[in-house]
Amino acid sequence: MQVTFLGTGGAVPTTRRNTSALMVRREGERLLFDCGEGTQRQMMRFGTGFSISHVFLSHLHGDHVLGLPGLCQTLDFNDREEALAIHTPPGTKSAVENLVGVTGARPGYPIRVHEVQPGGVALREDEYEVRAFETDHRTRSVGYALVEDDRKGRFDRERAEELGVPAGPLFSKLHEGNPVELDDGTVVDPEQVVGEPRPGRRIVYTGDTRPTAATAEAASDADLLIHEASFAEDRSERAGKTGHSTARQAADLATRADAKRLALTHVSSRYAGESDRLAAEAREVFDDAFLPDDGDDIEIPYPDG
Repeated sequence: MQVTFLGTGGAVPTTRRNTSALMVRREGERLLFDCGEGTQRQMMRFGTGFSISHVFLSHLHGDHVLGLPGLCQTLDFNDREEALAIHTPPGTKSAVENLVGVTGARPGYPIRVHEVQPGGVALREDEYEVRAFETDHRTRSVGYALVEDDRKGRFDRERAEELGVPAGPLFSKLHEGNPVELDDGTVVDPEQVVGEPRPGRRIVYTGDTRPTAATAEAASDADLLIHEASFAEDRSERAGKTGHSTARQAADLATRADAKRLALTHVSSRYAGESDRLAAEAREVFDDAFLPDDGDDIEIPYPDG
């Protein structure tokens, strides 16, 4: 699983940071989280491809959605035929539909807009789901957690052979959780040769928000928490008034959630020449905090390697 930061800037883009967009690639599938102005160019620039299946919008402020009409049009120019699903906060479906059709022309492929509920599952697929959670911004908003299912426990081949199980199809049957009967009538149960289920991976994306308990819960033991950090700590009052977070607040939340890594995004343009300051403030609280640049790729390994 790979995360590409397409846009790490705040409401106003800079020459270094575009507006909000994040690509997650998992087993060949591409999921786009937010789509600020210029996202499709960032996708070309950083080689993510356009074969996206789902778009997840955290909220409808312009720096998170103004790239959507152009992206949908480009997909149409590329003769897309398969449907595109757009997931959006409660009460915003009609606004998204109007945004997609703002030029008066509808794409030639189906676009299906789904409202998601905080605490609900936005998308369920084989082996993973994307859950929506409540955030606290100045408008209807949600964050998203991509959570993989638990994986099978490790198969103990040596123990299976000791129990008389011949190599071959019976190994697979045991690993799938089914007991097997040997030629002498002995029954071997999966628990005898298969370890405990192993956790999958978890990525959490907040969009714009003040720190919330719901975010900490969603990010519990996350492999990567991607939390907005619009301001330095000396502007914490401004952050609170505008529905944003400071880098230190994001780090405090990552600590409470016991997340493994913290990526700081949505950096205000006021820090164009001193963005390292935000990362430094966060690392005073949380060692594994970093501030990605546009185009940075992060590989997310399984927790047990």
